[in-house]
This record gives sequence, structure tokens and C-alpha cells, in this order.
Amino acid sequence: MKYFFTLTTLLIFSINGFSQKGNIQGIIADEYGIAIPGATVLIETLNKGAISDFEGKFILINVPEGNQEVTVKYLGYSDVKKEIHVVASTTVVLNLELSSQNTELDEVIVTTYGLGGQSRALNTQKNKQNITNIVSTDQIGKFPDANIGDAVKRIPGITMQVDQGEARNIIVRGLAPQLNSVTLNGSRIPSAEGDNRNVQMDLIPSDMIQTIEVNKAVTPDMDADALGGSVNLITRTSPQGFRLSATAGSGVNYITNKKILNGAFLLGDRSKDMKFGWMLSASFNDNDFGSDNFEAEWEDEFEYNAFDDEDNLEEVSVNPYAKVFEIREYLVQRIRRSFSANLDYQFNDNNNIYFKSIYNWRDDRENRFRLEHEILDGEDIEPGDFTVDTNGYLTSFPVEAKRQSKGGIDNSRNKNRRLEDQRMYNFSLGGDHLVNKLQIDWMASFAKASEERLNERYLEYESEYAVSYNNDSEFPLYTPLSAEDAAYNNFEFDELTEENQYTEEEDFNVFANFQLPLHMFNQEEGFLKFGARARLKNKNRNNNFMEYSPESSTFDFLGGIPTRDYSDPDFLAGEQYLVGSFATPEFIGGLNLNDATQFEGEDVPDEYLRANFDVEENVFAGYAMVSQKLSDNLSMLLGIRIETTKITATGNQIEDEENVIGQITEESSYVNVLPGIHFKYDLTDRTILRFAWTNTLARPNYVDLVPTLDVVLGDEEIFVGNADLDPTTSMNFDLMAEHYFKNVGIISGGAFYKRINDFIYTFQTETTDDSFGNGTTGFDVYQPLNGDDASVLGFEFALQRKLDFLPGFAKNFSLYLNYTHLTSNANGVRNEDGETRTDLDLPNTAPNMFNASLGYASKRISVRLSSNFSDAYIDEIGGRPFEDRYYDEQFFLDFNANVAINENLSVYFDFNNITDQPLRYYQGIKNRTMQSEYYGRRLTFGLKYDLFKKK
Repeated sequence: MKYFFTLTTLLIFSINGFSQKGNIQGIIADEYGIAIPGATVLIETLNKGAISDFEGKFILINVPEGNQEVTVKYLGYSDVKKEIHVVASTTVVLNLELSSQNTELDEVIVTTYGLGGQSRALNTQKNKQNITNIVSTDQIGKFPDANIGDAVKRIPGITMQVDQGEARNIIVRGLAPQLNSVTLNGSRIPSAEGDNRNVQMDLIPSDMIQTIEVNKAVTPDMDADALGGSVNLITRTSPQGFRLSATAGSGVNYITNKKILNGAFLLGDRSKDMKFGWMLSASFNDNDFGSDNFEAEWEDEFEYNAFDDEDNLEEVSVNPYAKVFEIREYLVQRIRRSFSANLDYQFNDNNNIYFKSIYNWRDDRENRFRLEHEILDGEDIEPGDFTVDTNGYLTSFPVEAKRQSKGGIDNSRNKNRRLEDQRMYNFSLGGDHLVNKLQIDWMASFAKASEERLNERYLEYESEYAVSYNNDSEFPLYTPLSAEDAAYNNFEFDELTEENQYTEEEDFNVFANFQLPLHMFNQEEGFLKFGARARLKNKNRNNNFMEYSPESSTFDFLGGIPTRDYSDPDFLAGEQYLVGSFATPEFIGGLNLNDATQFEGEDVPDEYLRANFDVEENVFAGYAMVSQKLSDNLSMLLGIRIETTKITATGNQIEDEENVIGQITEESSYVNVLPGIHFKYDLTDRTILRFAWTNTLARPNYVDLVPTLDVVLGDEEIFVGNADLDPTTSMNFDLMAEHYFKNVGIISGGAFYKRINDFIYTFQTETTDDSFGNGTTGFDVYQPLNGDDASVLGFEFALQRKLDFLPGFAKNFSLYLNYTHLTSNANGVRNEDGETRTDLDLPNTAPNMFNASLGYASKRISVRLSSNFSDAYIDEIGGRPFEDRYYDEQFFLDFNANVAINENLSVYFDFNNITDQPLRYYQGIKNRTMQSEYYGRRLTFGLKYDLFKKK
């Protein structure tokens, strides 16, 4: 108690003991009232300074009373100086304006208002203590039809996994999506994915976000679950004057020749007394597209029925072959809506509160038509049913063929399609306060993400016939030996199912930070910061699955129901892939499955029981850190963060595929102590060296923690959860050098190393006894396990530069380049025989990533050609090298153009995926295709209007 009293007395004294000093607080904005982040605010005579935050705010603490000259420095612009009188024990307000008329550059581009996005981003990045990439969405040059993932993939060291042609899952420095954190205004975004922690980056439109902040070396006041990095999305803030922005556009998808519609608006203002500010924004995108796809599962073992005395199967030696081959046609309508309301109120010079909100809602309506062929082998095939050529390739064999239509019910929401309804919202209430020398900021937020898929229907017909096989591992193809045998109308009814899925994740966050000025080594610029955070999370999944048997003979053959031929001579994967005829979505959607006179329904628990779970995860964290200039050029940030995690996971114990023995609940907890240090050395005003040593972690996926036991007798498979999984941890070292050009550009390069422990992978093995009961010897067992350790070593290079040193019109060109190289290795991964595998890369580590963009900007015209490349990498570790799955290399090429009609109105044009880049996976070796999905090119165009009116 004595020590608590002493500490409290010292704190009160430190807060109140500055009778001859005051504070200066203000906002820096441009001539249009838009906040200026990353500006350096100095009182040069006192060697005292501050940096404006993302809302343009700055605070100078403990300033001697009297007249003081304040200087604002901003890369690429002339200094602004203003004299102010400081009153003791008082906070005085100084709002400053930076005008484009102050620029030292030769020319002002009227297609960008005031201080451009690139200038804001680079000034903020330059003044950060930690290693960060800051990107303005305006700088990226994306228009309203783009999601935030398209913008993020331009950042050095980042690649994206694609879903239906849009960037969805983020990989930072080779670390998988679930190993990185994504926050919104500093609050963690929940995930709508059922089996992982991935945040769907394609759910958020880019025009709802003002700035993207990628922290590659986190500081102690940030969440530690950011093994690769932390991506913070910052929404637009209230302006210092009236602002209206509106966009309307259209376009076409070349794969379907169907429309694209998009629109957005932004409206904001402040009250006359400047105390109350508000910003409303909304975005809408309707995209009618699809994809052309083929897939294969590969095998290198082949057995057939030899009819020997003991009924044993004989094995014939063959080269790898496609055991399963599919052609898929997708028709998709994606409607993305987003709404945001941000409010703030300044009670007085020392106290303000804010409310920030965003609501994202995406509907994916999908029809899929799948023609599947699976080779008949083992007991289902006899000598003479198949042929093998002299080189050991299977050339013909019998197959089981299936034609499956995916759809939904006929109502105003589903429209005869499978409807995936994804929603994410975040509501935050926070405040900033200044109590003498003590700065306090706090925030409480509630966020929820959900995915609902109701009345998802599948109607499938099957047949058997012989096919020839082309033995092309890159473009495999099955061709029926008899067109009559393979006729679609001869396919017999197999199954009719309906599935309902619902996944939700709720996240409650509350944190408070406290900061006091600190003066050591005769330097003014320093502070002590400490705080605490609580994050309470719940994730649950509730699915069901029904199978229906028709009472009518109408369903007996595919030829007896309404069908449509979906073959496309322009199929992007190749004209040789003709998918054929399927049951129509209208027919499937019109079926009344609840009519007992027409259908007999049966619950199928083995299709969903393993997927259902409930997990609670509570994280409590505290930290303390010191930031201090050690000399005029060297500054240091030193701190520690402690996080404690408690998890309660509930899953089902299942036997014989459908019998629920009961629920299993397991609890686990752990504590992580995470120190870190950052150094920043200013060689010159525009050349900076940085070094960081940090410690981070990644918690296991929820589905891996669920203590599920599922014995699937029919498939001879056993799935086991693992509530004892440890979190993955990493010790990180970063070294970076940056030089900022006077004309607003940067050249940078650096290296980083991550030492990772307890990474998680799925272990595949085979049972040698009946330890799981019911004659389970020889069953395949799948269970998530911790590996031993892994490492990632890489280096980055980036260049942004306006080529204004060139003569004539060439000076209007600009370059945007970055390159990242990674090497990795993973230890402690066992194969299906229990042996440790060697020379295995860490999954999701792309060896090479590259961005290149060439832009041209004159007074009215801005054009840009941009490319994005990411190398192939291992995506999923199999039971042996032959079964490893790889995500293939990607190369995207996009073209953007913008023409200013006048100061307020402009026209934009966007041509995406010029290279028609497919999503491709391969198995084991590069030319063995597992999936190849094409999306086609996309053209959009429209008008954009901006109006500013300063108070």
C-alpha cells in the first residue's frame, strides 16, 4: 500500500508540476480542409516536436510560456511558420494549413486536390518510429469497383490469394493469411470464414478506406498476433469544411459479357463552431461474372481386381494419372454494399470523443455446373477394362461420371442460386483527453462477421462409361469412347440435397492508453506510454444437411427433367472442355422439398457434425514502452507486452459417421511475454536507417482447436481435433534503409529474418491398430499438430519516383517498383509413415514478389500501367511430397486512366486482368494441374465528382 501511495503521489506531481508551462494542440489540414497526417511540427528553439496523426492532430506538451514559433515541415513542400503565445497551465489551439501553393515542385496536377495521396502516405511513413508501409487508396489509383485487397497487393512483401478473380486473403512476408492481423482503426476485424481466422479483404471496398497502414515490425502498443505483420485500415475522417464526393460507373465482364454497376458517395462537414464533425459514406458494386474451371486429383498407384484365390487386388505400375477429373462452369453475381458514419465532438481544447462505424454486406449468388469423372479401380475394375501403353501411361479406363447442378430456392433473395450472405460491421466509441501532461486515449468497439448460406441445393445424376485419357498433366482431358454411352439423358438420378450453413464471429474490444512526456539524455522528444486491452471473442458454426428421395419417376433420368447445355466454345480454360447439359436452376429452385408426397427427407449428420463448433477466446494484454531521442539523430523505442489467452472449445464426438456420442469441451490457456526494441537513425533529413527486434505470435485456427473426433467408416478416414495446440511464435529482426526524394518519392531496401516456433500443419497418418474402435485399422487419420520450427529470410527493395529530371513531356512520367525475395525452411513435419521430412519450405512463402507501375500525369490526364507478380509456393503439406499442393505463380496487368474535365469533375477508365491470369494449383510438380480457374478481363468506366468548401 505504501508503494502504491508513493507511485500515485509521483504521478500526480508529474501531471501537475508544470506551473510555468503549457500545451499546444491543433489540426493540420490542406486548403480543402482534409487532414494532413505525418507532418512534423517543431519548436526549433526548444528542440521539441510532434508528428500529426491520421486525423491531422498534433500535441506539444510542456511548452514554456511566452511567444513560441511553430514550424511545420512536410516532404515536398515549403515550411510553414506561425507564432503563438503559450499560457502557463493552459492548452492553446493552433490550427495550421498547408497549401499546394507552397509546393516546391514545378507543377501542380489539378486531377488531385491539394496534397496528394502519395505525399500524405510517404510523410507518414517517414515519421513513423517502426518499419511501416503507408498507402493512400488514392495513390494506388484504384476506382470504386476494387476491393481493399487489390490495393494491398501493391505493397512490398505482400501477395494475395484470389477468389473468383478478386484478391481475398493476404499473405505478408510469406506468412499465411491466418498468421497476420487485420484491424479497422486499430480494432481487430473478425472473420466470417468457418475454418480459419482469415479476414475477407474483398468484403471491403477500397473507396471506404482513407489509408492502409502495414506494420511489418509491431510496437508494444499493438496486438501481438501479427506474425507476418499488422494491416490497419483507416476510415475517412471528418473534414474541416464541407466535402461532397460522388462516383457513378459501369462496365462489362468479358467472360460473361454482363454488366458491372458501381457507385459511391461521401458527404461531410463541420458545425460553425468547428466542434462537431461528421462524415457519411456509402459504396455499391454489382458485378455479374463467372469463371471457367477444370480440376484434377492425381494418384501414382493403381489397383484392379485380379480374381485370385484370396480375392486380393493386384497393383500395376503406372505413371501418375488424374484419378478424378472435373470441368466446372460458374455463373456468379456479386453485390457489395458498404456504409459508414463517422462522428466526432470537441468538448474543449483538451477533450474530444468520436464514433466510427462501418457496415459491409456482400451477396454472392452462384450457380455451378460440374461434370466429374472418377476412375473405377480396385474391386470395380477387371483386367481388360483398362489399357496401359508401353511408356506406362493409362490410356483408357471406365469411369463413374456425375453431372451436378448447384442452385438455390426461388425467392427474391436467392433467385434460384446459392446465396452466400456475408456481413461485417464494426462500431467504435472512443476519446482523446489531455490532463495537464498526461495524454489519454481509449476505445471500446463491437464487431461481428457472419456468413449465411441457406437452402443451398445440389441435384446430381450419375453414369458409367469408358473414356480415353490424353495423359497431358497440365491440361488433362477425359473423352468418352462412345458418345451414345455418355449421352447426358442416360444419366441416372444419384442424389438431391439441401444444406444450410451459418458461421459468426463476435469480437468485443476495449483498450486505454496513457502517455507522459519523458526527457532523457538532454533530449526533449520522448514519452512513456502504457496501457491495457481486453478482447473477448466468440466463434460458432451451425450447419445442417438433408438428403431427399423423389417419389416420382420423373427424376429417374436427367433426360426426364428440364436441362440446359452450358458448353461454351469460348471456355477460357480451353475449347476442348465442353461441360454439357445439366438440370436448370429454375427447375431446382422450384422444387418443394417439404412436400412429403413428393420427397422423402433424411438427415445426414456426417456432412455437418464435424463442422459445428463453439469457441470462446478471451485475450487480456498490458504493455509499457518508452520512446526517446538518444541524440539529435538517433531515437529508440523500447517496451514489453504481455498477453494472456484463455480458450474454451466445444465440438462433437462422432461415431459411425452419424451417431453423436456427445459433446467434448476442452479448456486451454497460455501467457506470452513479448519484448521489442526499435531504433531509428536520421542520417539526413531525408535518409533514415531503421532496426527492430520484435516478438509476435499467431493463435491456432478455431476449427483446429475444437476437440472433435469423427470416424468416417465409409471413407476409412478419421478426423481428430487438437485442443492442446500451442500458438505459433516468432522472433523477428528487421533492418531497413530509406531515402525520401524532395519531389515526393522514396527508394528503400532492407532485410528481415523470422525464427518461428510451433507452426501448425495437418498431419496425415495411417492407423496400425483398432485404437479408434470399430475395425479402424488402416484408416487415414488427419490431425493438426505443431511442427518444430521454421525460418524466413528475406529482403525488400522499393522505388517510387517522379522522373522530373527528364526533358520535356517525359518529366511527367513516374515509376513505382518493389521487389521482395524470401527463403524459408520448416522442420518437424512428418510424412504419412511418421518420418521427418527435410528441405520443406514453410507453407505460403512465395520466393519472389514484384510490383511495377509506369504512370504519366499532366495537368488533366493521368494514366498508369501496373503489373503484379507473385511466385509459386507450397500451399498445403500432404502426407508425402507427391501429395503436396502448390499455389502457382500469378502475373496481373492492369491499366488505369483519369481525365479531369474541370476542377471538380473527372472521367475514369479501368481495364483489369489484361493477362487473363487464372487461379492455378498444382500437385507435387509444376506441370501437374490440380485446379485452373479463369476469370477473364474486366472493363469499367465512369464519372467522379468532388466538391470542397472550406469553413
